[in-house]
Amino acid sequence: MRYTAFFSERAMRALRNPGFYKFAVLVAVSGGGVVAYADAGSDHGPENMQAAAKKKLLVLGTGWAGTSFLKNLDTSVYDVRVVSPRNYFAFTPLLPSITCGTVEPRSIIEPIRKIMKKKSVPAKFYEAECYKIDPTNKKVLCRSNIGTNLDGNGEFDLEYDYLVVAMGARSNTFNTPGVPEHCHFLKEIEDAQRIRRSVMNCFEKASLPNLSEEERRKNLHFVIIGGGPTGVEFAAELHDFVREDLAKLYPNIRDLVKISLIEAGGHILTMFDKRITQFAEEKFQRDGIDVKTNFKVVRVTDKAITMTNPDTGEVNLPYGMAVWSTGIGTRPIILDLMKQIGQVIHEISILYLLWFLKIDVIIVLLSLDVLQGDRRVLATDEWLRVLGCESIYALGDCATITQRKVMEDIMAIFKVADKDNSGTLTVKEIKDVLDDIIERYPQVALYLKTKQMKDILDLLKESEGDVVKESVEIDIKRFKKALAQVDSQVKMLPATAQVAAQEGEYLARCFNKMKKCDENPEGPLRIRGTGRHRFKPFRYRHLGQFAPLGGEQTAAQLPGDWISIGHSTQWLWYSVYASKQVSWRTRFLVVSDWMRRFIFGRDSSRI
Repeated sequence: MRYTAFFSERAMRALRNPGFYKFAVLVAVSGGGVVAYADAGSDHGPENMQAAAKKKLLVLGTGWAGTSFLKNLDTSVYDVRVVSPRNYFAFTPLLPSITCGTVEPRSIIEPIRKIMKKKSVPAKFYEAECYKIDPTNKKVLCRSNIGTNLDGNGEFDLEYDYLVVAMGARSNTFNTPGVPEHCHFLKEIEDAQRIRRSVMNCFEKASLPNLSEEERRKNLHFVIIGGGPTGVEFAAELHDFVREDLAKLYPNIRDLVKISLIEAGGHILTMFDKRITQFAEEKFQRDGIDVKTNFKVVRVTDKAITMTNPDTGEVNLPYGMAVWSTGIGTRPIILDLMKQIGQVIHEISILYLLWFLKIDVIIVLLSLDVLQGDRRVLATDEWLRVLGCESIYALGDCATITQRKVMEDIMAIFKVADKDNSGTLTVKEIKDVLDDIIERYPQVALYLKTKQMKDILDLLKESEGDVVKESVEIDIKRFKKALAQVDSQVKMLPATAQVAAQEGEYLARCFNKMKKCDENPEGPLRIRGTGRHRFKPFRYRHLGQFAPLGGEQTAAQLPGDWISIGHSTQWLWYSVYASKQVSWRTRFLVVSDWMRRFIFGRDSSRI
């Protein structure tokens, strides 16, 4: 290959790696048409453990995804190492309760070393921050902030055979000027503690004798930007804190307190059922919480928040404390990894192009635009494998699953179902492969459920607009028409603790079974070739969601479209959140904190 000198050694190493061939897209140019084929049977996942030495398994992060993975992993099978800037797991759904003293910070955290101590073979833990992932050389670069290294610089690198990226995400400011400097976030324990101190500072400052009433009102104006679950729950907690506790301690200024909730959309809690959204907005209105919808924050200064509305235009809102809770953003290390994937693949695609120019077929690799694109997070397949990388898995808020679409594989599905090679399918032939189709493409079952259809016959009736008999012959054109709308049900999973925990548990089960596999564990399904997957693709099971609204009232949206709102749901929230704690110690502490609050009220100290 005389073109090799033009490209980096890294690209050549990757080119010699057989795993990259699985990402090839065959593009045949003939008669003005372009035919593309993507190999969906990618085997760049975990290899069988043939060697006597344990494979090095490196886990980045100790959040919901990372901790769930470690708790369910058989650590005796691998040489497990964990890197995280914090040496504990935090039950983040209770962070709003910490901001107001309802629950103490230590009640919702559990040291990672204590969790791993319960394992037969504990993992090695390093309290450090990973600042670069090198997928080519299979190692990560880390930096410790506590200066424990002998050379004093706190930097070290770790090699891996398998890498599990569970680093979560950071708060998304949407590049709004002034937000990082003047707003609080609510992602970590330290954030909740800073908010708690800031709330008390506002009350203490407003109590000083040299302030005017206007200055007191400004200091006691608490603004929450973002009407999602975190923002709504914090607004409700803060309202209860002020009404039940601080109003008694600061009687002279209690009437000056104002809480505002700013939402760019038309409603708050848009991910919940409309009945919950309506109840929450009506309750906040009764409680005196000012909900401002259709307002977009464009700038934040130390004195005011500037926001725009289609009707009122630009508005300046003075405030004493602001909390930014508008979604998640990508960590720099994840962006860097995505760029590396795209760069390597781009270099190799050119090599393939030059090699195969001598024939009429051009082979190119999927580029960054296809594999990772301009996404906010890492793209993975349904087995949580990072697209474009070998032996790297990503889960939790730093990744999203790219669900394969039916229409991308419609020809392969048709060919497998057409066992007699007649060029047409009977309803019976379609039903024979329907279970395989649903397992590989869950959007099919979801579409049937959404349209209240019983089976494939109803789907064919919808596309044909007429009665379809069991003996009818379906050609490829009619088959495509019947499944044309199925992919509309493909949705991204929400960035929630529930999703991350289920992904961690699923991936741990996969790793635990790898030792027993005699061949590639991700062998294709029948509709993709021969055999079945040893590991089924990850499927998220929604168990419901809660929205505490203050005043001992909570809204719950549970499976089966069951909506529950009121005081009884609050007790259900107590029981669920207590049971989901990571240890009996934290369960006891959280429950005791709730009891203490009922008896003695919330703690109003700045500590």
